[in-house]
Amino acid sequence: MELTVNVFTTLDGVMQAPGAPEEDTAGGFRHGGWLGPYADQGMGEIVERWFADADAVLLGRRTYQAMAGYWPRVDDDGSTTWRVLNTGPKYVVSTTLAAAAADWANSTVIGTDILARVSELKRASGRELQVHGSWRLIQTLHEAGLVDAYRLLVFPTSVGGLGKRVFADGSTPTGFTVSEVQVTESGIVAMTLRPEEFRQAGVAVVDGKDSVVELAQPV
Repeated sequence: MELTVNVFTTLDGVMQAPGAPEEDTAGGFRHGGWLGPYADQGMGEIVERWFADADAVLLGRRTYQAMAGYWPRVDDDGSTTWRVLNTGPKYVVSTTLAAAAADWANSTVIGTDILARVSELKRASGRELQVHGSWRLIQTLHEAGLVDAYRLLVFPTSVGGLGKRVFADGSTPTGFTVSEVQVTESGIVAMTLRPEEFRQAGVAVVDGKDSVVELAQPV
């Protein structure tokens, strides 16, 4: 399976508390609830397409507990999102959550050898192992080079750069190939990014012409 990271983010890269002001106030964050004003039909259709490709979901503990407290209370509306989340296999990465506490249907706790276990899941047949939310887990997977694609829904709002960002300070520099872009009616930009080698270039005069010269990367 491919491992994909699927997140909502602001223009300044913050993915914290999209759904409500009190969703995640860690670090004193008080600008949550930035998703709702821009939610539209196009956004819903994009998220449905995300989940249509999911054979399993991989979550961090906080995201798992938040979703487990919400989605089982939602009536079955026939959506792929509901089916995948409430009936599909879910893996929660946590060193503190007991297996008995992961009682959302079809849940498994990964508490040790996390990167090895995730790599093992990736080797299984299927389409996608999807990460949703799970900020800390995303950082770990990014640094380990285990992410095959990032799907971002970028909302036309900023929160001052404070909060949990998709790519945290100090994360490994990475280039990306953009394989898909869509803009919804309210201005949400959906993009699919595939990691590639980070590159640098400089501006120089070459043979009398203003040119861009790619720089060799340090070994």
